[in-house]
Amino acid sequence: MSIRLQESLRGLFYAPFYVALAHDAYAAEGVDVEFVSSPRPGDAAVNVMNGTVDVCWGGPMRVMQAYQQIPGCDLVCFAEVVTRDPFLLIANEPRPGFSLRDLLGLRVATVSEVPTPWMCLQEDLRRAGIDPATLTRVTDRTMAENVAALTRGEVDVVQVFEPFASSGDFPVWYAQASRGPTSYTTFYARRGLLTARLDELLRMVRAIHRTLAWVAQADGDAIAATIAAYFPDVPAPTLAKACARYKALGIWGRNPHLPRTGYDRLRASLVSGAFVSPGTDYEVAVDNSLADTVIRREADAARNNG
Repeated sequence: MSIRLQESLRGLFYAPFYVALAHDAYAAEGVDVEFVSSPRPGDAAVNVMNGTVDVCWGGPMRVMQAYQQIPGCDLVCFAEVVTRDPFLLIANEPRPGFSLRDLLGLRVATVSEVPTPWMCLQEDLRRAGIDPATLTRVTDRTMAENVAALTRGEVDVVQVFEPFASSGDFPVWYAQASRGPTSYTTFYARRGLLTARLDELLRMVRAIHRTLAWVAQADGDAIAATIAAYFPDVPAPTLAKACARYKALGIWGRNPHLPRTGYDRLRASLVSGAFVSPGTDYEVAVDNSLADTVIRREADAARNNG
């Protein structure tokens, strides 16, 4: 029986997942994976809980949200891929020496499609001693609409992910990845699946671990060429530039272990932004046993082959 694997939404920052699909990495490890898309990002965790799909890739944010909203939730994150925040603040003109205080008094358009980008940014503001409520913020437009408004001069700063920044060659004022580890995307499933289909999930984790190793040595052009079929509307030069930026920002992990530091930073952001309360403990929402087994076995094999 196939493992039904679901994406949360189509996003360039998920590049390693698309690389794994393009390289048939799961089949190479002897596991049959059926790839499906979620109709809406908010449905992803629900689809895992109700058995529509087996595994999803998405944010630990959705896992914490599910624990707060769904009785009997037993979702668990078991292989991290995106380890830093992929969102960017862009503008029309460069701002050397930018600090978050520079946003005060400007018209700032934030992401409306999903909650995590603003949750993380508002936590950055709080830690910089800035009340997020003091920002003049546009909250009800899509990223595409906000970029168009920026081009027209209707807003001053826009929060986006790639390839929006690279598509217009906009100056980046702030890369949210610069704050450090923030757990952004992982495989997650119901806890029982980690026992019931342990061998298949270990093979999936090994596939993504080897994919991360490939991404770590590839340049932006190679990553873009590999995943181009998943982004047919993005010109090749833009896709390559965007992949190179994400590679330079270090948003993709080198192994699938999900560290407490990144999880706790995400949880703090969701709590301070009143998205969850009190949030789900790391020990409840994260299980690194598969990732750590794969990492150990790969290291042993490398030593034996060396």
